Amino acid sequence: MNTQAKKNPWKKEIKKHWPLYVLCLPALIFVLIFAYGPMVGLVIAFQNYKPWLGITRSAWIGMDNFARIFQYEESTQAIVNTLIIAVIKIIVGIIVPIIMAILLNEIRHVGTKKSIQTLVYLPHFLSWVTIAGIMIDILGLDGGINHLLASIFGTKPIFFLGDPALFRPTIIISDLWKNFGFGMIVYLATITGIDPSYYEAAEIDGASRRQQIRHVTLPGMLPMIIVIATLSLGSVLDAGFDQIFNLYNPLVYSTGDIIDTYVYRSSLLNGQYGFGTAVGLFKSGISFVLIVISYRIAYKAANYKIF
Repeated sequence: MNTQAKKNPWKKEIKKHWPLYVLCLPALIFVLIFAYGPMVGLVIAFQNYKPWLGITRSAWIGMDNFARIFQYEESTQAIVNTLIIAVIKIIVGIIVPIIMAILLNEIRHVGTKKSIQTLVYLPHFLSWVTIAGIMIDILGLDGGINHLLASIFGTKPIFFLGDPALFRPTIIISDLWKNFGFGMIVYLATITGIDPSYYEAAEIDGASRRQQIRHVTLPGMLPMIIVIATLSLGSVLDAGFDQIFNLYNPLVYSTGDIIDTYVYRSSLLNGQYGFGTAVGLFKSGISFVLIVISYRIAYKAANYKIF
């Protein structure tokens, strides 16, 4: 009997905790229907799909749609734009929260600390639709930023969201403003978990606040920094559809069009459903490989485990 239990430990686990598994069943069914069920449609990537013919009668063209990804200048440019925007977002999205968490940790007044923490964290809860509307009003030719620049420096109006050279910096800065508060909270929690005796020992040895940050705070944050940095590899092809879709326009396609927006236009607007699905599947495949690699690196470098 014990041998059978050792061979099938999952049966004992289910029998012991079956109410919890029943509780999870609706969520599991939901995921199967709405996340895995639609994956049957990925077959469209290998077809010259026509909506009036459906999946069963559309012509099978094999890998032709995937070959076209690298034949079109627009698709290649979308891949390059995605990599540039996503990589810069990842880099600044790690560095800035680390700096802000360290600076906020140095504030001794609790009320001031909590007020700043709330203010920088609040934009994380706003949708990109809301933020995009605000940015369009502020950064427009008649917006507040241009009025301010004109009154101070006498400059001509700048079309921040219509200039290809300015669109990427605008996207990156706005994304940083919205999301760095969340990352800062994570690092701040990590700093809070550092043993205070390390700071006491460093202070006894005559270490200044800057030296304590360098030799105690940063080493204590290093495991979390490694985990977040490595796990960010999985999102290197995710430059933020919601943000860019609500802010971009045809004037900035050359520097602002990413894979997700290109798939949207190719499939839903231009009717190239097979090609759009192929681009999306290509992105998902690369992202899956990067996620596996990033989790492996996080496990090796910081002993990070999912379960």
